[in-house]
Amino acid sequence: GGAGDPDLGQPAVTTGEAAGDDARATLAFASSAEQDTERLGAAFARAFEGDARRALRVGLSGDLGAGKTTFVRGLLRELGVRGPVRSPTYSLVERYPLGEIEVVHADLYRLESAEALAPLGLDEFDRRGALWLIEWPEQAGAALPEPDVALRIVVEGRTHRIVATAASAAGDAWLARVRASAPLAAMPGTP
Repeated sequence: GGAGDPDLGQPAVTTGEAAGDDARATLAFASSAEQDTERLGAAFARAFEGDARRALRVGLSGDLGAGKTTFVRGLLRELGVRGPVRSPTYSLVERYPLGEIEVVHADLYRLESAEALAPLGLDEFDRRGALWLIEWPEQAGAALPEPDVALRIVVEGRTHRIVATAASAAGDAWLARVRASAPLAAMPGTP
């Protein structure tokens, strides 16, 4: 961990290599406090490398209040955002131009239909150096491109179990970099 932070261990990791060639990496973390979730977001920011061809995409799923926006806040703070970071529940999309990187944070909870995704203009941000952080991606169905990393947050009592699963080669590489710097303890028994 950082100065004053206890070292909370490494995440549980599976690559699924025994399951076949198209199996992807999975990391599992335990968060017992909002600060843990923010530190995980910061670890993802430190490990971010923009794809040469298109945006990297993270789909964030979990119940209301599970910590999706907390994860995004930690990531954005690490990238240099100093103002308020709130879920764009009503505006649906918030942009953060950060020099070489542009982060697009979308909250699709209130998306009325998959057809309502096109007017948001996300595809104009599908370029090198862009990072999409999409809360409630399931609301858009097939209208939204597959994420490179699917991040699911499940509340289990006082602990939030955060499972990140790669869905592309870029996602695999990103999770490998996160694993090397992850600040959170692994969930026991998580593959």
